Amino acid sequence: MPAMAEIVAARVAYKGYVTVSVVTLRAPDGSTHEREIEDHGRSACVLPYDPERRVALLVRMPRAPLLQAGEPEPLYEAPAGMIDAGETPEAAIVREAEEEAGLRLSKLEPVVTAWPSPGVSAERSSLFLAAYSASDRVGAGGGLVDEHEAITVEELSLPELAVMADAGRIADLKTLALVLALRLRRPELFGRENRPG
Repeated sequence: MPAMAEIVAARVAYKGYVTVSVVTLRAPDGSTHEREIEDHGRSACVLPYDPERRVALLVRMPRAPLLQAGEPEPLYEAPAGMIDAGETPEAAIVREAEEEAGLRLSKLEPVVTAWPSPGVSAERSSLFLAAYSASDRVGAGGGLVDEHEAITVEELSLPELAVMADAGRIADLKTLALVLALRLRRPELFGRENRPG
């Protein structure tokens, strides 16, 4: 294992929805350099799937960074959100699934807690799969009015999601990871022609 750098100084450069800190690192050779760290808290994400109908429930919404980058359409995303203070990842994603997708989840299948962008962000995201049925659709979803999310909820067939993944058309990384995880765990839901490997 290579020797690690250590943080020798830190200051907050900006505090709002995100906090940006500037830290000074000292390398094993004694040299120092600065890095910026963006921190907006921990998050959770779930890919809800109906094993009977072989569909998954995804959301689409306007995203400011995508608009700024000139992306023409919202991404397909698995429902996700921030973990509130004192909340578990499981409680957070159950809450978010109902707010965003009108879906009441009862059993979560943990996949991983991952660092989406460890070079610049302190975010850790807990990813889950969750089976649901039509009776678990308890509302329209769409997000909270005061959060201005304008969420559209859609069900896509699992075979279609496999084709999209193989063609590089699932551009949201957490959603891609969850689709691939579900394919590995439940390949029979995707049809023989879409099994990985």
